[in-house]
Amino acid sequence: MLKYQTMETPAGPLTIVVGETGAVRAAGFTSEVDDLLPLIHPALAGEAVPADDVGPVTGHVRSYLDGDRTALDAVVVEQRSSGEFMAHAWRVMRDIKPGSPVTYSEFARLAGRPAAVRAAAAACARNPVALFTPCHRVLRLDGSLGGYRWGLDVKRWLLDFEAE
Repeated sequence: MLKYQTMETPAGPLTIVVGETGAVRAAGFTSEVDDLLPLIHPALAGEAVPADDVGPVTGHVRSYLDGDRTALDAVVVEQRSSGEFMAHAWRVMRDIKPGSPVTYSEFARLAGRPAAVRAAAAACARNPVALFTPCHRVLRLDGSLGGYRWGLDVKRWLLDFEAE
């Protein structure tokens, strides 16, 4: 069974869904868990129940919001994809440092497939654990924001916060 909790953040409500071990399986800037459940790979999906405590992840988020930009690095995530490149790209994405966003082209190169810019963008778009796998740190070639499932205002806030 999955548990979820919604935290208030300066960027808006952040709902976090965790599995039995406390690893994050879905997260996004929404107060609706039903927005997140379809993002979870079927092998990791299940019924989600609200919880007052979803484990250490909330403490890591608070530390991050208090200024420890590396606090989220310690959060364990469980992501699965039907494609090998996407799973690899998500692991690579976790290495993009706060305050150092990359372009979709750079992200494709970091993931080992420089010509696969569209696949790199798809990895961002299909990322089920926003914030913890930081797709918000990937930008268009011209430096503009591109897209973000949770809204460009949230993406801008996160990037500005991390640049401080």
